[in-house]
Amino acid sequence: MNKKQITIKERVSVSGVGLHTGVECSMTFVPAKEDFGIKFQRIDLEDKPIIEADVNLVSSTNRGTTIKKNGVSIHTTEHVLAAITGAQIDNLMIEINAPETPILDGSAIGFTDAIKKAGIKIQVKEKSYFEVKRKISYKDEQSGSEIII
Repeated sequence: MNKKQITIKERVSVSGVGLHTGVECSMTFVPAKEDFGIKFQRIDLEDKPIIEADVNLVSSTNRGTTIKKNGVSIHTTEHVLAAITGAQIDNLMIEINAPETPILDGSAIGFTDAIKKAGIKIQVKEKSYFEVKRKISYKDEQSGSEIII
């Protein structure tokens, strides 16, 4: 596993229609400096607000994952974030001109293909990792499902 932070080599765009809003959308992945993180920027709004891809900003998981900051939302972020996570990207700006990401084919593959097209750039600084120091378990009594980390 690579221990250095990662961004992309060059800008790359995808476009399509939002699954739930039906709104045409374009997204551009933009390389970012070290320690930047993953952030969305709503370029369709006057002040071009930035929303970090942060679990603490999740406002809804009903039929998709919505993140929200200062009253500005981006819907259906899960597929693009899955592609970014799968590529182990740490630093990326995602410029978006609509309130929802494009659904493309309904999976993460279109976003993954765009990332591959842009190329991966390994940066100088090392990644930081979250370390689980003790066992964590959760059991859903209703379904009997259990997870242990």
